[in-house]
Amino acid sequence: MLDAGLKAQLTAYLENIRQPIELVAALDDGAGSAELKALLDDIVAASPKVTLRLAADERVPSFAITRVGEDVGVRFAGLPLGHEFTSLVLALLHVGGHPPRIAPELVDQIKALEGDYRFETYFSQSCQNCPDVVQALNTLAALNPNIRHVAVDGALFQAEVEARQVMAVPTVLLNGQPFAQGRMSLEQILARLDAGAEVRAAEKIAAKAAFDVLVVGGGPAGAAAAVYAARKGVRTGVAAERFGGQVLDTLAIENFISVPHTEGPKLAAGLEAHVADYGVDVMTLQTAVGLVPAPAPGGLIEVKLASGASLQSRAVVLAPGARWRTMNVPGEAEYRNKGVAYCPHCDGPLFKGKRVAVIGGGNSGVEAAIDLAGIVAQVTLIEFDGQLRADAVLQRKLASLANVRVITSAQTTEVHGDGVRVTGLSYRDRGQGGLHRLELEGVFVQIGLVPNTEWLNGAVALTARGEIETDARGATSLPGVFAAGDATTTPYKQIVIAMGGGATAGLAAFDHLIRLPVEGEAREAA
Repeated sequence: MLDAGLKAQLTAYLENIRQPIELVAALDDGAGSAELKALLDDIVAASPKVTLRLAADERVPSFAITRVGEDVGVRFAGLPLGHEFTSLVLALLHVGGHPPRIAPELVDQIKALEGDYRFETYFSQSCQNCPDVVQALNTLAALNPNIRHVAVDGALFQAEVEARQVMAVPTVLLNGQPFAQGRMSLEQILARLDAGAEVRAAEKIAAKAAFDVLVVGGGPAGAAAAVYAARKGVRTGVAAERFGGQVLDTLAIENFISVPHTEGPKLAAGLEAHVADYGVDVMTLQTAVGLVPAPAPGGLIEVKLASGASLQSRAVVLAPGARWRTMNVPGEAEYRNKGVAYCPHCDGPLFKGKRVAVIGGGNSGVEAAIDLAGIVAQVTLIEFDGQLRADAVLQRKLASLANVRVITSAQTTEVHGDGVRVTGLSYRDRGQGGLHRLELEGVFVQIGLVPNTEWLNGAVALTARGEIETDARGATSLPGVFAAGDATTTPYKQIVIAMGGGATAGLAAFDHLIRLPVEGEAREAA
């Protein structure tokens, strides 16, 4: 099953197992079971502390990872390969007693959870968002016997996916009921399970001393700003909903100079590690809702958070990033994650053999259509403009695919469904007029980005598109406040450009600090 290189890596990793573990497999005579058996045999061969036995389970093929003599609830239904191979290795280590790399206070919080938690996560091997969720829930189950988790490969268990109406991954059920969809961190899951976590976090944040530079946003721009500010020796903080930002939702990155190919989650992990090297105070799960200017030059700027807490800083760098633009047509919101999707890499495998539409003829839309064409029965790409806007090389590839149809000068007007899932969409022919309806099962929206700046209305100057107006140094209309990344007027929304803008804003924030009057001078001026 595994090649020689992976076997060698697996053997090295499993040397960290501290306690004997047992793989308990449910198999039949099918091809999937044969593949899983080969994988499990490779794992057993990689460590003398791992054994295998067979036992019945409701899902076949599947296997549990248990700690000998203890009740641990970690199970995979299907083959945890692709993006989930790392999840498998970590589960083996953590069930085997190797401590997870999380803060001690999180370990204590997990072990203190009371109640009965039965989690089920539906994933696809091509989903870059799924491993974070699978690994987080496996960590919970490895540390707390009250928690059990099974990760289910939706592509292999299609009948179950259909019956439970799973149309997006990762989809998480708790005790048989919907719990969450999309990427979630361990901290986010704990916040949902531990009712007092948010209050404790808000109290901790409210007690923090003022920062010299506070960065709002944890994407490439925010990370670069934090590093460049912290390198100057000033007290630096980052407040973000999640570290990594939109990069976490990006599968392949092939234009980051000096790195021919990487993946979003890998790059995001590198950003977070680099920021941590400089002792930056990173506060995740924090949503900014307001910006209050300093009462006087050199005073403290306030950032209000959704939790009710506030942070203060002598200078602020805004890097809130952007989110997927929606079509804003009837049916889109109603059928989101019920056939309307925004990540073809994640959710594409759930539409195997079905008919889908891709909305948008730029690079993202054409790339999505190309990816989906290898999975689904038929792709219809719908572009508002009279021609596609994607790079020529992508258009040539698209034109070579027999199961792709392109409709230009078309405006999507409505998404149709039966109350449970998408059944079609309507579009208006912008050239000749008239409404047309397509019968299909999925709609993938790829029409650009919207800056996350609604909370800044009235605080700093914004364009009609909601972008933060900045000068060449990243300065905004508010003294002491700088901005960088996809939420600004800087053209070309690219990772490398966001990083450069973040570095500029971080340096400009420091330059602003050293030019402020010292406290005695400020009193004399007053």
